[in-house]
Amino acid sequence: MTKSPRGKPLSGVRILVGRARRQASALSAGLKALGAEVIEIPFIEIRSPKTYKPLDSALKRIQEYEWLILTSVNGAEALGQRLKHLQIKPHTLAHLRIVAIGPATRDAITRLGLKVAVVPDRYIAESLVERLRDKVDGKRVLLARAKIARDVIPRELRKTGARVDVVEAYETVVPQSSKRQLRVVMNDPNRRPHVITFTSSSTVRNFAALLGGRGRPPHTNIKFASIGPVTSATLRELDFPVDIETKEYTIPGLVKAILAAGS
Repeated sequence: MTKSPRGKPLSGVRILVGRARRQASALSAGLKALGAEVIEIPFIEIRSPKTYKPLDSALKRIQEYEWLILTSVNGAEALGQRLKHLQIKPHTLAHLRIVAIGPATRDAITRLGLKVAVVPDRYIAESLVERLRDKVDGKRVLLARAKIARDVIPRELRKTGARVDVVEAYETVVPQSSKRQLRVVMNDPNRRPHVITFTSSSTVRNFAALLGGRGRPPHTNIKFASIGPVTSATLRELDFPVDIETKEYTIPGLVKAILAAGS
């Protein structure tokens, strides 16, 4: 990764941001503020599930639950949309102990007028399970998440005696419109990024699908930047390198890690 000897610390550094289009702004803005040239090509597209029936059914019976777990901003936003559609007021959920996977999800939940009871120390499923392990025995737990997700939370909480219902709040797909755009950028030495960011395991898998291969692209020294250990594990699983990894598993943490690697 090279940078200009003058100006802002990331001047001259091209960084590819692969977040979903409507979620890319925070990461892009943080990098641009440090002088980076940001290329936005989404590796992931957020869509509504084929049906909201399971989520809607759970929300209509929300008084039966004692805990609600949300593992992404997308899940929190879907929750808000369905509450509005069903004309369920936020105070109807006041009895719940709500768990957010991290600060961005907590903030999205708070914007709905709901109070978050638990945020794990590390913003990953394993840490969330540790925080809840001795709290949910015999409790009814609602987990609203993506269609395809790791099963760590429901599997491990059920082992503690929790009764966990998992409902689909949204799904992620590969944006086929990004395929040509990505290949053009990767094949042009004058536009090729110095760093590619990955903010979830889905972005890693979709990047591989869009590029049509595994492992570091040939004839490049592009650095791969990961938001945390779960994403890093997926990178390694697909034979990609992990050149940069955050110490705090957040978008600001990812910006700091890239800055540190470039300084």
